[in-house]
Order: sequence, then structure tokens, then C-alpha cells
Amino acid sequence: MSVHDELTSVQRCLDDLSRSVGRLEQQLGSDGLEMRRVRADADHLRESVALLRDAASGSGQPRRPELVTIPDTPYDSALWTDSDDEGLGARDRHAP
Repeated sequence: MSVHDELTSVQRCLDDLSRSVGRLEQQLGSDGLEMRRVRADADHLRESVALLRDAASGSGQPRRPELVTIPDTPYDSALWTDSDDEGLGARDRHAP
């Protein structure tokens, strides 16, 4: 099966789950903590599958991270004035 077919199958199962949870809510009431948790979990599953569907529909190829250009110009030396406080040691001393 293709990814699209699998996601469609999962969506159908989630629809069945949602209907079953709705029937349980009618029989047991929706005030109990357990029922609210089951409803929340079913909703989270639905949201997760929707995110997965969006990711799968846009992924013919894996996403490449954006490239960040790092300039060749030297850094401003004022950025390193507090380096003694960061355990790098003082400029005029050597390590033992």
C-alpha cells in the first residue's frame, strides 16, 4: 500500500474511534476524568494524523535545512572582552 492509502485507512479508523467515543460519552457521560482523557487522546490522534498527512503530501524528497551564510569578515573583538569570566583564562597567562 502507498503512504496515501495507509493514511486514508488510519483516517477511517480514527473516524470509527470518534464515533465509538461519542457513543460512550452518551452512555457514560462526558463529565468523568476518564472520558475526558479518552476524548482528548482521540482528538490528539486526529491532529497528529493530520500533521503526518501534511508532512507526507509535501515530501517527495526529504527537506534540506536552510543554508546559513557565514561572512568571511573577522568578528568584532569587543565580543570577547568578557572571556576571562567564561573559564578561557586571561590573555597574558598560560595554562599550567
